[in-house]
Amino acid sequence: MESPIPYGTVHSTADTRTLGFTLRFPQPVEDVWAAVASATGLSGWLAVADPFERHQGGAITLHRQHSDGYGAATVAPGRVTCWGPGRLAEYTVDVHGRIRFDLGRDPDRTGGTLLRFTNELVCPDSAVLSHLADWHQHFEFLAEALAGRPADWPSWSLDRWRALYGAYEHTR
Repeated sequence: MESPIPYGTVHSTADTRTLGFTLRFPQPVEDVWAAVASATGLSGWLAVADPFERHQGGAITLHRQHSDGYGAATVAPGRVTCWGPGRLAEYTVDVHGRIRFDLGRDPDRTGGTLLRFTNELVCPDSAVLSHLADWHQHFEFLAEALAGRPADWPSWSLDRWRALYGAYEHTR
């Protein structure tokens, strides 16, 4: 399946799963930082962040702008658990666990950004593919948002997510 986003990985210990993505974007670190560490940026590809107190220990609640296959939209309250302005943002929220964005300059792309993402959460093995497909699709949205085309949430459907889920089934 064609995607500008490389497939994610998973590492398991007991009931904890750590999902990982290593992403390269042509945009500078400052632009990617604005997309992953500001309320305006997050709303273009992931969720509305309200409240969002941009400092370690600050409150954050992620309000998904699309629903799952059952018509439910996730609201995930939590905390900013690590904050290194311009480089490191980590949010620990209900439902999704610890979400970490670690940014740096891409050594293979002049002016580009290397983003290392991890999501540590407690979930059964049976839920892993769903989470991988979900993050994969959101990172496709991030690539589009960075190119000036934020997600059009009212037109969102499960079709792309289902295709990604099927692709992850075939890679496992």
